[in-house]
Amino acid sequence: MRLFRHPNELTPECRGAAIALGNFDGVHLGHQAVIARAFELAQAYDSAVGILTFEPHPRAFFKPDLPPFRLTPFRIKMRVLQALGQDHSMGLDFVCCLAFDLHLASMSAQEFAQQVLHDGLNAAHIVVGEDFCFGKGRSGNVATLKALGQQLKFGVDAVSAAVDGKGAVHSSTLAREHLQAGRPQAAAAILGRAWEIAGRVEHGQKLGRRLGFPTANIMLGDYLLPKLGIYAVRVAVDETDHPTWIDGVASLGYRPTVGGEEIQFEVYLFDYSGDLYGRHLRVALLEFLRPELKFPGLDELKAQIAADCEQARQFLAHYQGPKPGPLGRGSFVL
Repeated sequence: MRLFRHPNELTPECRGAAIALGNFDGVHLGHQAVIARAFELAQAYDSAVGILTFEPHPRAFFKPDLPPFRLTPFRIKMRVLQALGQDHSMGLDFVCCLAFDLHLASMSAQEFAQQVLHDGLNAAHIVVGEDFCFGKGRSGNVATLKALGQQLKFGVDAVSAAVDGKGAVHSSTLAREHLQAGRPQAAAAILGRAWEIAGRVEHGQKLGRRLGFPTANIMLGDYLLPKLGIYAVRVAVDETDHPTWIDGVASLGYRPTVGGEEIQFEVYLFDYSGDLYGRHLRVALLEFLRPELKFPGLDELKAQIAADCEQARQFLAHYQGPKPGPLGRGSFVL
């Protein structure tokens, strides 16, 4: 899979493609339906298939002071898209990731269609979700895009919103709301996979080790902050295409018992004794166990950690919900 930063970089074989267009934060089931339609069109017309997306997320551009909210920061989004492409026999040919800056934000719908979709990508087909908006001030919608496609000679398909069994629309916003309310399984049902936090293990204060529960400390970075508390998790060292998942428990919070002042994400892996410092971990949040609490002292905290571990073990032994999804590996240039 190729990664391009500007339409002018596309190689000849990537032009005239069927292109899924959107931000795709989370790459949830609704996004996957849009991407799947692009694959269908590419196969029908024997063309390349690509994705056109944006970084940073437009919300981060327009409201840079808001807290982090991403379900899939850029690197993880790229790898989820790559893995999704590997599920199709054709494979995903490319992703074109445009810089969402003042120039792009100022483009009218007409200018975007002409300069990016037609002149830049020479797209044969564009696939979007039915609620897609584009152009300065979100002035363009699907009807606008279809009219412009007729003028500029590219096809436009709008995919209906994916819904659950109760008719609720799968959306990144709803997935975020579930995670912030401590409902990771509900978020996973929208994403089609368990939601993960991935990052490098860093040195901490080693309090967990002194209590008999050595933890791996991971920075949250640009990730959405889910509900603070204790989670049952599965953890993998992110170094192979087929990682081994290890049960564990994670703490996300301020550590009030020891006077913590910053949010920390600490993961304890059951029955694991290897050195994790400096390694990348994938941590799938599967169940919220309890909110963070302040205990009278370290003995009470240690007893509660043991109880949390037992609760997590019991839950994970019977867990049948969505599992962590595969991630593509390293065949694109960042």
